Amino acid sequence: MKKTIPLFSFFLLTLITSCAQRVIVNREVESQKDGKMLLGTQTLDQFRKEPFKTWFDEEYNRYQIDQSSLAELKKEKLNSYTLVVFVGSWCGDSHREFPRLIKILDALKYNTEKMQIIAVNRKKESPAGEEGLYNISRVPTIIVKKYGKEIGRITEMPETGFLEKDLLNILKKDNSSLFK
Repeated sequence: MKKTIPLFSFFLLTLITSCAQRVIVNREVESQKDGKMLLGTQTLDQFRKEPFKTWFDEEYNRYQIDQSSLAELKKEKLNSYTLVVFVGSWCGDSHREFPRLIKILDALKYNTEKMQIIAVNRKKESPAGEEGLYNISRVPTIIVKKYGKEIGRITEMPETGFLEKDLLNILKKDNSSLFK
């Protein structure tokens, strides 16, 4: 009987391990229409490589952050929140807003290791299906979470015209709900 339990445990562990889904990071695919395209979970470094670097660096360097909103964002402690960002490496709105977001996060010294970046195809699909969990219909979508719960999102483009102002509005709304 003693040998049966370890054998069964080994078999069960092997079965669980073999069924676990491996996440492929920094997947690039080739598309006839869009050329090289990112798909699935990405690291920030991937956007600093060609051909993505061209549009990323151009918008990152061009964008002027609203300094008063940035100062307020520092007070609201964006670093205590996690971000989930859905982008399309083929999408003009993502080409504009994603580098702007990263420039804001850099200015705030935000720990980008706390940010999950998921690239989708033109159907807004990712290999692991995360878009379904978050009900993604347009990109970019920036989701702000606290303690694992979504507290707000910016979809496609900021309502105020500035990502830092929309982020600030999300955080202020969350912080005001703490005092109710």
